[in-house]
Amino acid sequence: MGILAQMEVDFDIEIVEDFVSHYAIMCENMEPLIIGLNRQERYHDNIGELFRIFHNMKSAAGFLKLEPIIKLAVLCEDVVEEARVLKGPASEAFIDWLLLVSDQFERYRQDVEHNADFFTVLNPLIIKIPFELERA
Repeated sequence: MGILAQMEVDFDIEIVEDFVSHYAIMCENMEPLIIGLNRQERYHDNIGELFRIFHNMKSAAGFLKLEPIIKLAVLCEDVVEEARVLKGPASEAFIDWLLLVSDQFERYRQDVEHNADFFTVLNPLIIKIPFELERA
């Protein structure tokens, strides 16, 4: 049984539909926010919005017991929490890392929507969190 079919068995269909639609919106909104981190005047608002997205993903995926999404969202929330105290703009390495993360969340979205049997394997480059989050 695929990911989506299992969620539909385990949870109310409206909850599953809400998750799928909200998760897709969050995935769609990530990339422009990430790219905007290279601009000083947008850094604070964008990093705050990214934190909110990762927090919401963690909460929603936690309710639905979607472990790969939970684990990645927790990691991202922790890293972005550190970046929230910085003034910005973000380093290129941090932006590139967040874009890898965004791609991974998008793969997970496709896995759910296409009712894949399993979630896509995590891109191993995501484990290498950049040391410098802020441009020098």
